[in-house]
Amino acid sequence: MTRIIHGIDVGGTKIELVSYDEALQPLHRRRIDTPTQGILAFIEAVAGLVEEADDRLGAAMAVGVGIPGFVDPKTGCHVSANIPALRGQRVPSMLEASLKRPVNVANDCHCFALSEAHGGAAARFDSMFGLVIGTGAAGGYCVNGRLLKGRNGALGETGHTPISAAVLERHRLPIFDCACGLRGCLERYVSGSGLQAIHTHLSGEQLDGRGIMARASAGDATARQALVVHLDVLASSLASLVLHLDPDAIVLGGGLSKLSHLYEELPGQVTRHLVRGMDSPPILPPVFGDAGGTRGAAVLALSLLQSEDTRAC
Repeated sequence: MTRIIHGIDVGGTKIELVSYDEALQPLHRRRIDTPTQGILAFIEAVAGLVEEADDRLGAAMAVGVGIPGFVDPKTGCHVSANIPALRGQRVPSMLEASLKRPVNVANDCHCFALSEAHGGAAARFDSMFGLVIGTGAAGGYCVNGRLLKGRNGALGETGHTPISAAVLERHRLPIFDCACGLRGCLERYVSGSGLQAIHTHLSGEQLDGRGIMARASAGDATARQALVVHLDVLASSLASLVLHLDPDAIVLGGGLSKLSHLYEELPGQVTRHLVRGMDSPPILPPVFGDAGGTRGAAVLALSLLQSEDTRAC
């Protein structure tokens, strides 16, 4: 009998559910707007998606959910800057009580990494770091297909480590405030909004990422300089990541992962920031792209089934 699992990707504006079989083949997909009325409305919305999928396919055995932020292992409460309604709530236990089945909750960027480690761009590597650079910047670290979360459940929150003072000085960049309450977080420089902030600092003009790329392609010197600065900041941050975790591969996700020059130029730039004798791991585009969130959440659900199977033996 085919067992069904649901993978759910939660964002600030949308919630997407995709049902999968155990081979991670998609069977059903549904997307709704993220409710803004509070935690009960959120739980009801997720329950509605699950009930609809159950009616269509038969009840799923387990559910995986990817959500921005992380669960504090000491309190079981969610820590999130992106979705205020979930902040301080015991989201995993509330979902399990509502859905009446096992639920595995993880950071959405952790889910991206899991997806690319299981049959994705990093499937052939023993260890990998998946870095999402879009609205923000964060990632996940997998070893032998297993997600490592760390003591606080926040391993991979690379975007909230400080930018190198040497990089700030080299490019005469200001220290930007971050929504997390810190200053000079890498997210404010390497994300999509970070690229925009760098361009604004250089030109005084506000352009989105597409506008900057178009200007650079047309030969605009300031837009090209913004890309050079952004590349150097990103390379420096990835070099630090390599020195700390030394992954066999890095997979990029998010909107900026579509910029082809990153794969051409980043490895050499990362190596330039490393200790002599070291080099950059392969830096790869994602296989599953925007589908990685629900697929990684399904891997979380699959791990619950596998644990139950092990206990039953």
